[in-house]
Amino acid sequence: MKQILNKLFDQQLLTHPEAHEAMLRIGQGEANAAEMAAFMSVYRMRPISVPELAGFRDALLSLSRDPELGTRDTVDIVGTGGDGKDTLNISTLACFVVAGAGYKVTKHGNIGVSSVCGSSDVLQQLGVDFGVGNDVLKRQLEQANICFLHAPAFHPAMRHAGPVRRELGVRTFFNILGPLVNPARPKFQVAGTFSLELLRLYHYLLQQTDVRYAVVHALDGYDELSLTAAAKLATPEGERVVTAADLGLSLNRPEELAGGHTAAKSAAIFVDVLEGRATRAQRDVVTANAALAIGCLEPGFSFADCLAAARESLDSGRARKALRTLISC
Repeated sequence: MKQILNKLFDQQLLTHPEAHEAMLRIGQGEANAAEMAAFMSVYRMRPISVPELAGFRDALLSLSRDPELGTRDTVDIVGTGGDGKDTLNISTLACFVVAGAGYKVTKHGNIGVSSVCGSSDVLQQLGVDFGVGNDVLKRQLEQANICFLHAPAFHPAMRHAGPVRRELGVRTFFNILGPLVNPARPKFQVAGTFSLELLRLYHYLLQQTDVRYAVVHALDGYDELSLTAAAKLATPEGERVVTAADLGLSLNRPEELAGGHTAAKSAAIFVDVLEGRATRAQRDVVTANAALAIGCLEPGFSFADCLAAARESLDSGRARKALRTLISC
């Protein structure tokens, strides 16, 4: 590990094999806390390269637990985190909307590290059990159209870095990696990024895979399609800038997307949205992100078609039913 750190301190990029080796060492507990903190700090001070990111991703996936779902024809909606916005749980809500619309969702998530309440925090508050076996996950996917893959349960290698990440309390390259290491390896994905630079990095990396994707970054900093400003969108067809007006939606104010300051308050907002008590801004932001995912699954649909399907899922109560079924399985 020291040889790798010396190369990084000399401002050199790692090759794919070197990045793969470094992550394997961290994942197998062969790096001490000081080495991990130094390693994470490097990538706060300079951009990560595509070969480095690919090496880290491949190492973590090789060390992950396979949920054995029997299919990759699923979708995930996930943000990198680290945008500092502390919104309601937009991506997680959008996943239930997509499930309610009839599509299979394998949601990969974790507790909040650089935010107040991550997807795991809110779902645990609502009664989702993270300790279920693969057979239950498969049943959840079949009956609820969604299962939740709590990152620590599927990435035992991450436990070595967890304490260092929490002590640092800032985003690290693990935020960057999270959306790329879903152990179900879904063929469809919406990924939100906290910067334009990272959007392009994901775009370049995902182009080399068989994933049908949309990567989004709101130009005012959100790692979601926030509708608070124009957003850059990258898909296999290229990059473009979209506004709320382009999508037939109203502009949101940042304060309208605020999340709860505790897991309990975040869970209450989550339930309000699913039960039809959302504000116009909350409803729009959730269904817009769900529509991006449906667009990945249905490339022949217009955004208006996808948005209509998302709204119908939410308004009909099928998104709420997906959550209830998931919990009861």
